Amino acid sequence: MGDIRQSLLPRDVLSAAKELLYHLDIYICNLVQSGRQPPQVDSKTQELVEEFILHAPKDRNTPARRMSALQELQLLEIMCSCFQEQSRDTVRQLMFSALFSLQGNQADESRMVLLGKLVSMAIAVGRVPILECAASWLQRTHRVYCVRLAQVLVDDYCSLVPGSGPTLQNIHSASPRFCCQFITAVTTLYDLTTEELTPPLELLQMIVSWIQDDPRLVLINFLNTPLSGNHPISSLDVTPLGGLMRWCVKAPLAYKGDKKQALTNSSTEREGEVGPLFSALHLSVLQVLMLLPNILNEKGLYGRLALLQMESLASLTSDLSRLLDQADKHAPSTDTRALPQLALDRLAQALQVSMANGALLCSREDLRAICSRLPHNNLLQLVLSGPVMYYNNIHSPAMAFSPHAAHSPIASHPTHTPLPTHPPLPTHPSSHPQYPAQPFMTGMSFPFRPSH
Repeated sequence: MGDIRQSLLPRDVLSAAKELLYHLDIYICNLVQSGRQPPQVDSKTQELVEEFILHAPKDRNTPARRMSALQELQLLEIMCSCFQEQSRDTVRQLMFSALFSLQGNQADESRMVLLGKLVSMAIAVGRVPILECAASWLQRTHRVYCVRLAQVLVDDYCSLVPGSGPTLQNIHSASPRFCCQFITAVTTLYDLTTEELTPPLELLQMIVSWIQDDPRLVLINFLNTPLSGNHPISSLDVTPLGGLMRWCVKAPLAYKGDKKQALTNSSTEREGEVGPLFSALHLSVLQVLMLLPNILNEKGLYGRLALLQMESLASLTSDLSRLLDQADKHAPSTDTRALPQLALDRLAQALQVSMANGALLCSREDLRAICSRLPHNNLLQLVLSGPVMYYNNIHSPAMAFSPHAAHSPIASHPTHTPLPTHPPLPTHPSSHPQYPAQPFMTGMSFPFRPSH
């Protein structure tokens, strides 16, 4: 590849980029056919990509090439066609990596800009091969850059162009892998610490509808990716469960009525939709967690792999403690008095269901330690004080928290003798119109309803 540079120099920027993409495709096809393991693009080829596609100057004395907006659009169309026409996924993935894998140099900024535009166009015109390659990129790249890509897509489809949300909605069916990684990235981006870091209403509606339509969506990458024990701490989480749980627990306090309008200048009427959306999302997350025992057993990972990390939960309880302290400083109104208890109820339910279904592997003492700064809550206290048992034998899932888990998916496992059942208790009435109380999971370990 290095010997074609002289032939590219006289060409205009678009023609040179198009020619290089053509040669890059041939070069990678030959690389794959050679059987070299692992196939790897050499440094000379990376330099050509940076010079003629990303337009990073080769040295300080060489002026940087620049494309017009029209030429850039044409280049994006050529790239879309190139990936669409290449039938071999291995070649596509290597080509995408050659173009967009971060190298730790000045060209990375140009990489990120071009990547954001290419993925945004791929969503608009339905180029599934590019979305699949982008899903792999999100899986192996530092979360800081994943969040940047997510921000570009949210801006393009939820902020800058009114009415373009339905186009983004379609990624659920076009590329579930990319959709799952996108959810993980946006839950990392929007941590509800400030009004700027609250998800736009349209995005929240999309995510809720995606998960309600297909609860297994958030497990797609976990189900289809070989997992190693050394998942890089800098990467996105394996699933978006931790981020979604953080949204649900913090939402009642982050969206308090005494704040100015949240959700990107939405109207008061639209702001009223937030509570039911997070209630629906919380229920969906619990339902996904209840799918895990069978899935983990099938993969031989029950009791061996925690999809929720203690570090993430410690950060959540710390944020929640801070939000509760801030809430105490304001005179509580009738409407907002129930919100702290709702947040704590959701945390307790999430912890209970996570431990009962093998998503969270920790001791009762570990939970007490990370929840030590939180105020008293009946349900949370019951979760923290109930017995928790774990077994090393993955074919005998742990019965968690209580001997009253007869309706739990775990109890249906053939190694367990069903225990006496308890009738479900009535649903507690809503204590706040915007954030209705969650129906207690009658199949879980505690036949108990907290009083607000």
